[in-house]
Amino acid sequence: MYEQEEHRLIRQTVREFAEQEIKPVARELDERQEFSYELTRKMGELGLFGMVTPVEYGGQGMDYLSYIIAVEELARVDGSHAATVAAHNSLGIGPLALYGRKEQKEKYIPRLCTGEALWAFGLTEADAGSDSRGSKTSAQLENGHWVINGSKIFITNGSTDITLGATVQTVSGENNGKKEFSTIIVDQDTPGFTVRTMKDKMMWRASNTSELYFDNCTVPEDHLLGERGEGSKIMLKTLDDGRLSIAAMGLGLAQGAYEMAVTHAKTRKQFGKPIAKFQAIAFKIADMAMKVELARNLLYKACWLKQDGQPFEIYSAMAKLYCSEIAKEVADEAVQIHGGYGLMKEYDIERFYRDQRLLQIGEGTSEIQRLVISRYLLG
Repeated sequence: MYEQEEHRLIRQTVREFAEQEIKPVARELDERQEFSYELTRKMGELGLFGMVTPVEYGGQGMDYLSYIIAVEELARVDGSHAATVAAHNSLGIGPLALYGRKEQKEKYIPRLCTGEALWAFGLTEADAGSDSRGSKTSAQLENGHWVINGSKIFITNGSTDITLGATVQTVSGENNGKKEFSTIIVDQDTPGFTVRTMKDKMMWRASNTSELYFDNCTVPEDHLLGERGEGSKIMLKTLDDGRLSIAAMGLGLAQGAYEMAVTHAKTRKQFGKPIAKFQAIAFKIADMAMKVELARNLLYKACWLKQDGQPFEIYSAMAKLYCSEIAKEVADEAVQIHGGYGLMKEYDIERFYRDQRLLQIGEGTSEIQRLVISRYLLG
């Protein structure tokens, strides 16, 4: 219903790229916890960065479903590289394109659409995750400059050699006893701004995850993104869009895990015949296929609503929740079908089983999604 010929072409193109370029090295990169600059550059050359960004700023100017299908196809093969693309587009470029002034867009966005540079979004803190208003990173306006102090954690694409900077949510003051939040652009080479790569993750081990530190980090007043006090608005809009890309990662992972389970069930023999011939396994496969199809239809509906200019926020939360939960269920059943082999690193399903776990946490936990959905429904 939602997918057109141009979408099928994008799916085929990205699937071939993922199969030919990413799949052969995904397991090794995961094992070494290594971010691939070469694959990032190639993904840029393919046009996977700035897919929904206007052409005038160097983007592809595509519709949102095209972007979501691209993330889905990357996640079908490897979560780490899907995460690099999803975070850079939705969290990195997205706020700059939506809220940046013309000169800010012209300065940063064209380079971010090529794969030669990345951008981060600094929101989460040690004591501010689901409670985003618990942020403590402060920004004080002094003599025409913002002086930033604090830290961020679990920031994707924050500390690569090609990261140009980050959009940072800060506490910029108080209004009637309530925190005022503003988002500020911080270039990577700004004095007082340091980053540290986080290692030993369970999942997405070939993606970059970072801690950001601000010690009297001083940037010009015109580095404010949007208007002063709009930080929460920008953050919430960014998360609404970002949830769709996380949902796409869940959908793609579930699709990949399902395909692995089918292949293994057809080749693995017990009691003299393929295990796919046993009803217990066949019914698992049927349930997995049904869940993947339902997840795809919900996500694509949310994308269609967004593209059509209709309210989509509740569907974004539903898609993120359902696709991430389905990724967990399908990956778990796929491991079960693999049996002992599913626990070995030489089988990709082991990596998929680890990678799915973040999807119920990132971009708002499953509990927060249920809170968002219930508030939309109940007022």
